[in-house]
Amino acid sequence: MKLWDKGYPLDGRIESFTVGKDRELDLFLAPYDIEGTIAHVTMLQSVGLLEKEELEVLLPALEALHSKALAGKFTIDEGVEDVHSQVEFLLTEELGEVGKKVHSGRSRNDQVLVDLKLFARSELKKTRAAVKELFDTLLERSEATRDILMPGYTHMQVAMPSSFGLWFGAYAESLCNDMELINAAMRVVNRNPLGSAAGYGSSAPLDRDMTTSLLHFDGLDVNSVYAQMSRGKTERIVSFAMASAAETVGRLAMDCCLFGSQNFGFVHLPDLLTTGSSIMPHKKNPDVFELLRARCNRINSIPEQIRMITGNLPSGYFRDMQLVKEIFIPMFAEMDDCLSIASYAVRNLEVKDGLMDDPLYQQAFSVEEVNRRVSGEGIPFRDAYRSVGKEIQDGTFVFKGTLHHTHQGSIGNLCNERIRERMEKLMDSCF
Repeated sequence: MKLWDKGYPLDGRIESFTVGKDRELDLFLAPYDIEGTIAHVTMLQSVGLLEKEELEVLLPALEALHSKALAGKFTIDEGVEDVHSQVEFLLTEELGEVGKKVHSGRSRNDQVLVDLKLFARSELKKTRAAVKELFDTLLERSEATRDILMPGYTHMQVAMPSSFGLWFGAYAESLCNDMELINAAMRVVNRNPLGSAAGYGSSAPLDRDMTTSLLHFDGLDVNSVYAQMSRGKTERIVSFAMASAAETVGRLAMDCCLFGSQNFGFVHLPDLLTTGSSIMPHKKNPDVFELLRARCNRINSIPEQIRMITGNLPSGYFRDMQLVKEIFIPMFAEMDDCLSIASYAVRNLEVKDGLMDDPLYQQAFSVEEVNRRVSGEGIPFRDAYRSVGKEIQDGTFVFKGTLHHTHQGSIGNLCNERIRERMEKLMDSCF
């Protein structure tokens, strides 16, 4: 069944090529397509395009389909093109002529727009929760390891003292910025395109504000042409937010791969979270972090993939948009899976105490000694810098003092409560 069927057949190969993965991917959109239809028919009755008696039979049928879709029992029959066609087909099969009236004043173009926005809104809420879980885990580890020192690096050279508390906390704060972008994406998503039809509105007396309220959108994509232009752009904006979170997780995974190697030995995964080699009996591989890194890199590529599909399209709808669904819909499950497994791995990550007792890291305290001479002995900074540098060159440098890092955000003053307060505000500021 095709909503656009005009009574002539379509070449089978062309049909298969143009439908693509729509029937498979539309199952993810089914609950939202039905929610959009419930709002649309309610509005149609209010403007006189449906009788009250017709609405009274449509709503129970749609609610039953919605329950079926939420339970994962909604299917798209062989030969039915998409979820929109299947819903109308089932309503017509059950209710007769009234089922044919649900499409008044809309197009599959604004149907899929509203489906994708409702889907993305729901998925972004899940992603926000997964980001918050990882954030909480990182901040808990930061507090627990705040006094355990580790070397800090610049240019992959030993630089200055750091701490595991500072390291874990850095990734927690990075997630705050990611949450800023996710919230922004939420606000872009949460605008109603329904009623824009094929991109040029409708001569039907639609009440778009009513469907906006019924679907709990913040407002309208007002201009009907723009509503269609937002397809692809909205997905790209959302994918940028996902890519930002993926970059944070991927970089954390890279650190864990590096710091877990024998050359560093800063962190250790329990044996049950590692894999082995089929030839080398000693191997305990951090595959979880390597796959996190790879999967996050894949998510990072999604904004560019969407841009390459939609970037040079003029205004109006084009079938190119269909391919965006193949990239966009699976992205959320992969992102949430990465966030969840990252939380689990970080929670079980073991850190090594006493690292900075190794003479290998003695030079990391050079700035501490320079500052001690400046503040304690009144030596000008450049003179202290040169004298410490000469001691290092001569092999005579030894630091026997104590660390004095007191400013906000340093190893002696993590200010984790301020980072947590920021995240709590971000969680409260959107939905």
